[in-house]
Amino acid sequence: MSLPLILGALWVIAASVTAMLPMRWQIYPGIPLLLAVPVLLVWIGVAHGIWWVVAGLLAFGSMFRRPLHYMFLRLTGRPIPDHLNRARRGDDA
Repeated sequence: MSLPLILGALWVIAASVTAMLPMRWQIYPGIPLLLAVPVLLVWIGVAHGIWWVVAGLLAFGSMFRRPLHYMFLRLTGRPIPDHLNRARRGDDA
């Protein structure tokens, strides 16, 4: 297994552990994970081809669907649903 795929697998483990944290603690490890994705996916794409990048994008979208949805709503100026605002305020209910 190549280094980019090993680092990709470690990224998945780190993202899964981050997802298990309470919502208010997810921001600090989540931002570096979010920023690492483009670099990691480009590296995987150069080493292994487009289909591995597609698989990585699907995994990324699945794991970060709520933050991505929230950022999309903020960028487009649409109202934020209460279930997304509650998580941002730190209510873990």
